[in-house]
Amino acid sequence: MIAQPYQLYVECTDATKNMARFYAMSIEPTLFGEACLIRRWGRIGAGGQRLVHHFRREEEAVELFLIVLRKKRSRGYRPRLHSGQEQLPDRQQTFPKKSSRIVSISDGEAKLRA
Repeated sequence: MIAQPYQLYVECTDATKNMARFYAMSIEPTLFGEACLIRRWGRIGAGGQRLVHHFRREEEAVELFLIVLRKKRSRGYRPRLHSGQEQLPDRQQTFPKKSSRIVSISDGEAKLRA
């Protein structure tokens, strides 16, 4: 029995390269109580391809799920944005530049000095 639902849908788009790809994964139970990792990918708007992995234990399916997720994130795949929602910056862009230094923190605000 699957303890919790695992589902993922990410996209990678680049208009300059005419690239619009999707990748979807989910872990679902089989009729025999095993875990099944279903992977789908292809061009956005097309049927794409599908690959199914069967595991005796849910932990094995989750392990592969996380490995594939890390690989897709490193290749630029991000969650699809809803209309009106802005793209969040990458983790590297959310931190101050190396030349900046935190001078003081008061009332939850950090003051930076270049």
